[in-house]
Amino acid sequence: MLAIQTFGPLRVFMGRTELTLPASRKTRALLGYLALSGSPQRRDSLCELFWDIPDDPRGALRWSLSKLRPLIDAGSQTRLLSDRERIHLDIASVAIDFHAVRKCANSNEAEVGELERAWETASHLLLEDCELPNQSVYTSWLEQQRNDASRMRIRMARRLAVFPGLAPEDRERWADRWLSDAPFDPLAARYAVAGRRQLGREREANTLADELEKAFRDASLQVPDWASDPYSAEIPKAVIATEEQAPPSSRQVVRLIETEDKTSLAWASVGSPDNPPLVKAANWLSHLELDWEAPIWSPLFRELSKTFHFIRYDERGCGLSDWDVSDISLDSFVSDLERIVDAAGLDRFPLLGISQGAAVSIEYAARHPDRVSHLILFGSYAAGWRHTATPEQVREREAVMVLTETGWGQTNPSYRHLFSQTFMPDATLEELAWFDEFQKNTTSPENAVRFLHAFADIDVRHRLKDVTAPTLVLHCRGDLRIPVASGRALAAQIPNAQFIGLDSNNHLLLGREPASVEFVEAVRRFLLT
Repeated sequence: MLAIQTFGPLRVFMGRTELTLPASRKTRALLGYLALSGSPQRRDSLCELFWDIPDDPRGALRWSLSKLRPLIDAGSQTRLLSDRERIHLDIASVAIDFHAVRKCANSNEAEVGELERAWETASHLLLEDCELPNQSVYTSWLEQQRNDASRMRIRMARRLAVFPGLAPEDRERWADRWLSDAPFDPLAARYAVAGRRQLGREREANTLADELEKAFRDASLQVPDWASDPYSAEIPKAVIATEEQAPPSSRQVVRLIETEDKTSLAWASVGSPDNPPLVKAANWLSHLELDWEAPIWSPLFRELSKTFHFIRYDERGCGLSDWDVSDISLDSFVSDLERIVDAAGLDRFPLLGISQGAAVSIEYAARHPDRVSHLILFGSYAAGWRHTATPEQVREREAVMVLTETGWGQTNPSYRHLFSQTFMPDATLEELAWFDEFQKNTTSPENAVRFLHAFADIDVRHRLKDVTAPTLVLHCRGDLRIPVASGRALAAQIPNAQFIGLDSNNHLLLGREPASVEFVEAVRRFLLT
């Protein structure tokens, strides 16, 4: 049987014989993508994913497939299937380690040996030699797959750490591996400390507890309870649950729709459909898969999805939506929002707008007063800088445009780092580094400049009086990107709007900060009471 090894360097075997892969890194990356996706892929999507327009992407794809077919179809069996539109690797006839690890991680029947072998396999970097730094969408996809592999390791190590028949020293080893992949999981921390205590290494346990306590405090997280022994209590169901046993409402579902100008938009829903809806208008910048795992937005989004059927989307030009678009403007943003809520089947719903997404939400609410039940605006402004800036500020903003175009996609994150700090001055170095990379992976340098131009042109000041929905305006008092005066002005001009100031300096809330909790509680009170 043909076997494809995706953990570590990509390798292909026919029986015990290793086959020689093409030298082209993009061809190997294409094989890795087909092996992991396991579903038919459109040719045009693969061209966009791996090749730039000047490269003759269709010709390059045909060339790569010609190199892969003799390899994948070895043994006179057709495994690489294709027609004029799609390409499909028949994974039913190929042994792929990634899918085997996933099956083990999600099985309640897996034995200790199976879990240990699967974890060891997944401990190697996924598609190690298939990185394509210049292909941003592929890079984002690969990062998501590596995050998925990390979650599989966590599930397997977690189950082994609490496995009743395992020797105490083995359970300690697996608790350490669990903690290594999930350093801020309080349960992992408790099991790692308790494992040392069970082995009589009290001093070592106390030292580890002190180190972990400091790390949790530095991250503004609640310190784990070291007093109780997790091994003496009933094992929480969450520890041994597989991904498939998680409530369906906690899983994000991503879908695609097409607009009138043939732009493909990605939108996602999460939370029980029985819960009241909450729609979030798109804002700079988003990526439905990457920001769902983000240290910045993810805790806030997940918290909202516990109460609401939470719907959001990537705006045209970024994330999983089409990047190659003819129109990036306020009108197109509002039209896209109209298309999303129709696709979601919503008649009347509350609308959340963040940053420039607030202006989009204001315009939508003014156009469709019968559909917006409540309006929530955070970090908002009604007019872009072209309508309000002094001549000096205009020169400064235009210089930023030039810097964006030249510095956005570079490997050196210096420019993006300066940009990130204006959004989140209180972020840690790790959070800033994550956001630096996130921005690069969500859109192109050209689109980043187009977005900045579009945001500068926004002006919905004349629409504020037309908003009839009950409105809540929230703004961080120390926001450096959009001063709090902007939020207060909005609240004063929208009829009967409420205003709440949050104790933070960040334009984008960090999931770990108290203001994030305040934000969620304020939204719940406003919508549910």
